[in-house]
Amino acid sequence: MQPEMEQKEKSLKQRLVLKNTLAKETLSEFLGTFIMIEDSLLLSHQGSPDIGIGRPFCLYWCEKDKLQCIFPITEKRFRSTELQIWGVLGCGSVAQAVLSRGHFGGIITINTGFSMAVAMAIYVSAGVSGGHINPAVSFALCLFGRMKWFKFPFYVGAQFLGAFAGAATLFGIYYDALMSFAGGKLLIVGENATAHIFATYPAPYLSLVNAFAEQVVATMFLLIVIFAIFDSRNLGVPRGLEPVVIGFLIVTIASSLGMNSGCAMNPARDLSPRLFTALAGWGFEVFTVGNNFWWIPVVGPLVGAAAGGLVYFLLIEIHHPDLNPDLEAEQPEDKPEKYELNAIM
Repeated sequence: MQPEMEQKEKSLKQRLVLKNTLAKETLSEFLGTFIMIEDSLLLSHQGSPDIGIGRPFCLYWCEKDKLQCIFPITEKRFRSTELQIWGVLGCGSVAQAVLSRGHFGGIITINTGFSMAVAMAIYVSAGVSGGHINPAVSFALCLFGRMKWFKFPFYVGAQFLGAFAGAATLFGIYYDALMSFAGGKLLIVGENATAHIFATYPAPYLSLVNAFAEQVVATMFLLIVIFAIFDSRNLGVPRGLEPVVIGFLIVTIASSLGMNSGCAMNPARDLSPRLFTALAGWGFEVFTVGNNFWWIPVVGPLVGAAAGGLVYFLLIEIHHPDLNPDLEAEQPEDKPEKYELNAIM
């Protein structure tokens, strides 16, 4: 009887298993990005107790008093901007912070929450697709020959769909809280704004040129370190800890470069949730706020990813000492191919 049951289970598994490798990788990227968005959004609802949080709050004050917005020296405004940083990288973290008005989290929970969300998403999807969960990462890997170009649209499509699904799921989870937060209104700017839970918005003093430069530089650092982590001829990290190190990397970058516009570094993470908010009731003004800022977190990270890969290649990778060809050809037993940079984020 037991062998028959095992045979039936095996048969069911065989029917469910995808035969196409690219289809498996695409599904993996979808799930990984979905997890990243969902966990990060859930963590992001933890904001400061008496302010609307982030850039929308700053935009509101800009209308009332430009000087107060340009010189945000008060603790409230500082905390507001910092929390919005992680609204970019972790929508869930921002959602919990904002909607609870700080009673269930703040800057520390948002920073930690999003970085861990990224790490968990990589752990889930790395074994199949490499856990890119970011079009900028996939673009850099293709650009430098670590992934074939024909896979790129499938990976990116899955990442955008995963981010959209994650935003929609979060909206459903926090629907009642969103409705009660501003009296049933879904606002983009002002003290009770909630659009910034899902996407990034610039500080009122920020020019588009400065915002673009920030995205390029932040993503450049991201890719430089990612390339270093998975460079088998560099120090590297113990196998299995790569996602954790990447999580710490994101905390470092966001804590250093996130004040101006949230340090998105991920086109899928920003554009898909922004599109969802446009359709879900916030309106298409989400694409025009901040002097049509929406394209900055989409194009900037792609340019930064290319720059980061190029910097690492020119300044580090080509300067490694030559190894014995026989030793170089051997693949270490503790580093299977799927964990190399051509597969993983």
